[in-house]
Amino acid sequence: MSEFAAVDVIRAKRDGHTLSDAQIDWVVDAYTRGAVADEQMSALAMAILLRGMTPAEIARWTAAMIASGERLDLSSVTRPTADKHSTGGVGDKITLPLTPLVAACGAAVPQLSGRGLGHTGGTLDKLESIAGWRASISNDEFKRQLQDVGAVICAAGDGLAPADRKLYALRDVTGTVEAIPLIASSIMSKKIAEGTGALVLDVKVGSGAFMKDLATARELASTMVRLGKDSGVNTIALLTNMSTPLGLAVGNANEVAESVEVLAGGGPSDVVELTLALAREMLAAAGIDADPAKVLESGAAMDTWRAMIRAQGGDPDAPLPVARETEVLRAESDGIVTSLDAYGIGVAAWRLGAGRARKEDPVSFGAGVQLKVKPGDAVRAGDVLLELRADDPARIPAARATAAEAVLIGAERPTSTNLVLDRIA
Repeated sequence: MSEFAAVDVIRAKRDGHTLSDAQIDWVVDAYTRGAVADEQMSALAMAILLRGMTPAEIARWTAAMIASGERLDLSSVTRPTADKHSTGGVGDKITLPLTPLVAACGAAVPQLSGRGLGHTGGTLDKLESIAGWRASISNDEFKRQLQDVGAVICAAGDGLAPADRKLYALRDVTGTVEAIPLIASSIMSKKIAEGTGALVLDVKVGSGAFMKDLATARELASTMVRLGKDSGVNTIALLTNMSTPLGLAVGNANEVAESVEVLAGGGPSDVVELTLALAREMLAAAGIDADPAKVLESGAAMDTWRAMIRAQGGDPDAPLPVARETEVLRAESDGIVTSLDAYGIGVAAWRLGAGRARKEDPVSFGAGVQLKVKPGDAVRAGDVLLELRADDPARIPAARATAAEAVLIGAERPTSTNLVLDRIA
């Protein structure tokens, strides 16, 4: 005989009541075991979306998700550990140069990453465009690589917060993805379970982000920072602008190439700026006194990148996949690029095959968008604004229409906006 009935827990939250610790522990455990059905958890997720949760409820829900699986013990790693999580955006390849850079500065970076869905890209999809590289490694390999190389980017193992894996898939198809308590507990249950000592959150704000406005982004960031600190993880959050794509490359292999440019001392200024801003925060949180700009310039981060890729079976010198078809979009008039909508560019890249509509869909590694301009650039009629890349030419017309709407050309230079909008600690 069960201690609770799922329908009573659903009704309690539906009617605006605070769930008890025992109710939360039971329902998360029972759902993980299959004793609570998907339709019941769907109803509870919707009640949470509509009614919200108190900070204490969110903390307990997160703890119950962590308790559904294993916790990694990184005590054997001699370096201080620091990780970063981004809520996702367009052209957001920052994890790729950031992880080896912070490792080259003396930290160990245990970066558990995910795959892309919809218009936002996934770090694992990007890295899988490198010949031989594998996302899945054992816990022993994970710890050994963390000690030897200082950097790991890989998929979370099946044993880490299994409740989140089930609930994440359910939220995606029940219109409950937006529930801040569920977003915060999903992200933080995995990050706390991975065992890192310090965590920097990159909470994106703007058209290409999950959070469209500063108020909801601040609420999410504050909730996650509190969860991390309460669990003994030194956690801070940066709110960063995602109205315009990061860098010039959008798409899997495209973004790897741009990340390597950054590690080689070049790359777009916004990608370099955000990489260094997050690196400084991660190093400070881990108690490491190092200047990441100097380390980047020295080439040490590139050495760590190559070692990290090799350790997971990849060939850092292998040519990256190139799309079979390309088409350019040209400016129709003289003027200044006033806006480059991140969401529109992300959807265009998705239409070209760089992303997926369902988790099981394959991605085209060479597909994506290569930007030739950014807001504030002057253009003349006929200038190339962007390049569309696809393996299947049938994908290009719809992507072209979406991309064309994303680029606005006018007479006035747009007001410049900061990349880092706020910091929450």
